[in-house]
Amino acid sequence: MSVKLLFPQLITSTRIRGFSRGWHAAGRALTFSKKTLHAFLEPGEAYSALIDPILDRLGAAYDVQVKRYRVSTPEKSAAPEPEKLSAYGPLDAARLAEAFGLDVPAADYDPGDLPNGDNLRKKWGHYGSGMIYFEGEWFWGLDRIHHLETRLGAAEPIFMPIAEPDTAKGGEFEMFYSFRSPYSYLAVMRVFELARCWNATVKLRPVLPMVMRALPVPWPKRFYILRDTLREAERYELPFGKICDPVGPGIERGLAILVKEIEAGRGEVLSQAFLRGVFAEGLDAATDKGLQEICLKGGVSWADAKAAMADESWRDVVEANRQELFAHGHWGVPTFKVGDNWTFGQDRLWQVGRWLGG
Repeated sequence: MSVKLLFPQLITSTRIRGFSRGWHAAGRALTFSKKTLHAFLEPGEAYSALIDPILDRLGAAYDVQVKRYRVSTPEKSAAPEPEKLSAYGPLDAARLAEAFGLDVPAADYDPGDLPNGDNLRKKWGHYGSGMIYFEGEWFWGLDRIHHLETRLGAAEPIFMPIAEPDTAKGGEFEMFYSFRSPYSYLAVMRVFELARCWNATVKLRPVLPMVMRALPVPWPKRFYILRDTLREAERYELPFGKICDPVGPGIERGLAILVKEIEAGRGEVLSQAFLRGVFAEGLDAATDKGLQEICLKGGVSWADAKAAMADESWRDVVEANRQELFAHGHWGVPTFKVGDNWTFGQDRLWQVGRWLGG
């Protein structure tokens, strides 16, 4: 197995994850320590404000100790569009609060006089705010607390994920996504079936990945995203972890073919085949062999694929998609647009369905 394939499989290995959990549990037992949640909270940050009030509730429910730390704003390399995040975060957090029946976070949130956790956060391998660390694993915000609860032994978590509606009135929504985004993989493998349940159509808006748009993704962020995606993939019963990073030529070749398939009304099958291929089947889209297999599964003849790759017009299409994404205050993927409403994240499909429900 090549290093290119081996490295992500080690990061997403369930055996290594299980060993890590056992190692931490053994260390706790040997030192007669109590299970402890470490919460990293940023003043004025909406997601920190959202989880702070429920930490003691978690502590009481699972008989665990809670330690809070005050942290600084993430470095720009980890949060490359801080102004957009500052504008969008409170809106998203307010929607989450309403959905979970919680109080809307205050704009002037301050966690109080707490120990500074910047060095500890870095030592334990993270970069963000509104995070909870427990024995080798990180859990971001309200959206991932159910994973934490499961690890703490919950048969039925208090903060269960919000379910997507079964039906809706229909319509059209747009999805901005990337062929290098693990979260886009999760969304693309689910969104079309959901759309059919909602009597809706999906307008596909592919964009270049951040690293190919001069937005760097630091290693701690990559590690967290892969491990977090693994947990979510397990929840959705999707394969994940046999990854062959398509960055560079693999992305460009895939997008050239995808744009032609979208124009022909066949974007669904190729999108799923490409993302499944690079995130679950270890197919190298930068090679003819790997891309031919993706095209075969995506219903694209190799002759049509080669013709598409010879046409550079796809660049204008994906750049126009990026410009619209940024013009409306967004930067990451997957992002969804329903009418004039925008939401970000594969775990916001419930919001899309509710908007389509009228």
